[in-house]
Amino acid sequence: MAKVGVVLSGCGVFDGSEIHEAVAMLLALDQQGADYQCMAPRKELEVVDHLTKQPAAEKRDVLAESARIARGEIVNLSDVNVSDYDAFVFPGGFGAAKNLCTFAADGVDCTVDSDVQRLLVEAQAAGKPIGLACIAPVIAAKVFGRTLSPQLTIGHDAATAQQIEAMGARHQPCDVDDVVVDASNRIVTTPAYMEAERIGQVFTGIAKLVASVLQLVEQPASVQ
Repeated sequence: MAKVGVVLSGCGVFDGSEIHEAVAMLLALDQQGADYQCMAPRKELEVVDHLTKQPAAEKRDVLAESARIARGEIVNLSDVNVSDYDAFVFPGGFGAAKNLCTFAADGVDCTVDSDVQRLLVEAQAAGKPIGLACIAPVIAAKVFGRTLSPQLTIGHDAATAQQIEAMGARHQPCDVDDVVVDASNRIVTTPAYMEAERIGQVFTGIAKLVASVLQLVEQPASVQ
């Protein structure tokens, strides 16, 4: 049974992990016979009131907020040993672009959280597949763009696609119910709520992402 790390960034679309996408990933992993472990960095996040969509006058912890989605079964990303896992997947939500990296504020000049950077670099070096949904592919663009030029998708958003290419990655347009598989770099991406209008569309694309990631797990890293 494959063991997959699910990297969360909080709880809620405007300041953390997109909940529908995160749950779709967990459900797809379970339905497709994989074991999973949720994980998140321990750091402060800026809270957005999801009713008013305005910033709230408080701070919360990314790991503690992510634990809400994981039903408390979560580990600190800094404690994760990449060798214990077969693959890693990232749901989207603004937390991916605020808490896992600073793309939301800094665009192509963003920085990536040090624990996220370590995990991605070590996973890729070990040939472990990586799946990213919605806006999360910008993290892979920043980490691998100048060295690997990975092929990624965020759907059909021209402005974000341009930024992905400015970071050195290659963008491929993709419909909501499909995925882009970069077999040579073992990275799978899907648009999710960058394109989706209904939760069912999100699950279709993410289920396909999970299936593609698990298929790569079954293939030796040298196979392209």
